[in-house]
Amino acid sequence: MLRFMFVGDSTTIGSAGEHTWRYRMWEHLRDTLGGPFRIVGPRETLYDQALDAPVSLEYAPGTDPAFPRAHLAGWGEGWQHMAPLIRSAVGDHRPDVLLVSLGLIDLGFYTDADATARNVRRFVTEARAADPRVRFVVLPVVPNIRADSDPAFAAEVARFNELLAKTAADLDEPRSPVLLTSPPPGYDLATDTYDGTHPLPSGEHKLAAAFAGAMSQAWGMGTEYRRDGDQGL
Repeated sequence: MLRFMFVGDSTTIGSAGEHTWRYRMWEHLRDTLGGPFRIVGPRETLYDQALDAPVSLEYAPGTDPAFPRAHLAGWGEGWQHMAPLIRSAVGDHRPDVLLVSLGLIDLGFYTDADATARNVRRFVTEARAADPRVRFVVLPVVPNIRADSDPAFAAEVARFNELLAKTAADLDEPRSPVLLTSPPPGYDLATDTYDGTHPLPSGEHKLAAAFAGAMSQAWGMGTEYRRDGDQGL
């Protein structure tokens, strides 16, 4: 049975009242993977913006009660925060595939592109110390509203994404592949986010689609992402 772990920042943990792209991905895997799987991780909560803490279990109305809430994601957490945690998380929960969306918070508040790329290497090394066969699917940093008004920040995001691609290629190996997704298809900050950073339902679908497409194309795992409704695909 395949085990997946979501690793990410505020766009992955999500806020109270949201479905999250984790939920959209779980639905996709449920419908297309063609075999049993589990979602694993040490955390379950959403972030409660009113309380400024990750203490909510109130997902959006209509969320399937079978959805496994497990993840390793945190509001305000990036590669530098997750690198020290990932060895124990992989050791304890035994994921086969890590679905990783990190980097924006690092570049925005903590580290430049070069230091962030070094933390990517540390993250991969620590995960492999727990399981040398673990797989990685990594989303490039999606620029947020700050990049529209801050050219220096936009350049740093672009530089990191270049370094991320080189780092993924360098660290990739047959027994523990590091797969970089394409940018989310058709992602539009004006229509797919509610604040220029955090996804609306359409954005959730598009983030899930980026991961689904990469796994389908590279590994034959599941299919391309296809949904009717509000995802705008």
